[in-house]
Amino acid sequence: MISTSGIGLQFGKRKLFEDVNITFNKGNCYGLIGANGSGKSTFLKILSGEIESTAGQVNVRTGERISILKQDQFAYDEYTVLTTVIMGHKKLYEIISEKDAIYAKPDFSDADGLRASELETEFADMNGWSAETDAAKLLSDLGIGEEFHGLKMKQLEASLKVRVLLAQALFGNPDVLLLDEPTNQLDVETCMWLEEFLCEFENTAIVVSHDRHFLDKVCTHVADIDFGKIQLYPGNYTYWYESSQLVLKQKRDANKKMEEKKKELEDFIARFSANASKSRQATSRKKILENLTIEAIKPSSRRYPYISFKSEREAGNDLLNIDQLSKSIEGKGMFRNLNIHVNKGDKIAFVGRNDLAKTTLFRVIMEELTADSGSFKWGASTTRAYFPKDNSDYFKVDLNLIDWLRQYSKEKDENFVRGFFGRMLFSGEEVFKSVGVLSGGEKVRCMLSRMMLTGANVLILDEPTNHLDLESITALNEGLIDCKGTVLFSSHDHQFVQTVANRIIEITPHGYIDRQGMTFDEYLSDEKIKKLRETLYQETQEPASHTP
Repeated sequence: MISTSGIGLQFGKRKLFEDVNITFNKGNCYGLIGANGSGKSTFLKILSGEIESTAGQVNVRTGERISILKQDQFAYDEYTVLTTVIMGHKKLYEIISEKDAIYAKPDFSDADGLRASELETEFADMNGWSAETDAAKLLSDLGIGEEFHGLKMKQLEASLKVRVLLAQALFGNPDVLLLDEPTNQLDVETCMWLEEFLCEFENTAIVVSHDRHFLDKVCTHVADIDFGKIQLYPGNYTYWYESSQLVLKQKRDANKKMEEKKKELEDFIARFSANASKSRQATSRKKILENLTIEAIKPSSRRYPYISFKSEREAGNDLLNIDQLSKSIEGKGMFRNLNIHVNKGDKIAFVGRNDLAKTTLFRVIMEELTADSGSFKWGASTTRAYFPKDNSDYFKVDLNLIDWLRQYSKEKDENFVRGFFGRMLFSGEEVFKSVGVLSGGEKVRCMLSRMMLTGANVLILDEPTNHLDLESITALNEGLIDCKGTVLFSSHDHQFVQTVANRIIEITPHGYIDRQGMTFDEYLSDEKIKKLRETLYQETQEPASHTP
């Protein structure tokens, strides 16, 4: 259990939150949500003791251990993978280090013997003898095989480092587990494993995530940062979202009725206050009016952009044909012998464990890369808009936002561009700042604005939800559901794939799977597909061709 008493945090004149009194109980998993910049990650750091609040205090029971998912991928570069995980239990690691140092002494004294005996007792009490086995199992469960366990962290690629740091946070059954975006760079299977881990976790867990499906699966409660406060709600994210929208609607409806009643009373008083026969009724209504209060609905810090993709012209039935397409990068096969016919109205989610394979395919069909063999052909009536995973090249220009977007707009009038930006949450003087200083989320909203202005009938999006907050993800999700054109996309957001896609294509090291008219959940739960996927991901398997 962990609680706060009067916690507040202020940077200069800006208050992130104030007077936060909240208790996180054992056996529950709390989803910490809030708009970008509301202080979610900062609040986790206050709970862990990484930073100090400007007011109040954090209360943890004596002897309870807090574990937090570290974000610095380079902090453990000189340690082995297995050691990095064990370092998640700081006290245990300190005992191991001191014990090893004593035993390594050439002149082992009686005092050393006594100290070593004390350490051995503590080591055994902490289940130290099973530490390496437990750490190795965690790593394997997170998709990091034994061949990596003895390597130094600096020898691992970034996606594997993230998993090691997650294993570090989970190691040793902490009393309080703090996870900031734990699903980043995890594949579907690993996400599902983490969901099960947290569902079975018996202590206190607090997670920050932009993955709505993940929050729905693991959360027993939602802790909402808004209005400078943190409010606890029972239930998962979807329950919170639907309930909060209902409450807001009820408040607005009640206020509307109150406004109508107020107007009716004012009209009556104005008409009959000078009328002797009606003056008593007018006075009575005046007293009612004085007691009539309209509840102010405080504007939330959450803002939803307006995202809508409309095609300037309809595409024909001949959209895209991919024939025996293959590509390798630095000797590693990305995909082989792809035969895909894209139908009008398809919304295809490209999935698979190798993100680079999906990115490579998109870059090939957008003619940024050349295939090793095979071909593809776009229909003559298609117009395409592309959202690349790496958008940095688009912002290597000395332009403000207005002039940047004007490049891609047929309508050059500044008022039009400003209005368009307003719907995408850029307001006031923000539109005149340089594109070179934009945050990751702001760049994504700019790229989506660019796509909307093209009026394309085919959209290609490579991980578009990266860097977006929950509100923007929700808006993009709804925009793609409503889109009448054809969509090819990749995403690690489970709910995004589940609700947008009507066709799943999974690219594996030894072939691909193509399923139409099937949701993502249906795809993952299909027993035949499960067996096929296992076969196609086996490293010893000979390369396979298309599996219909």
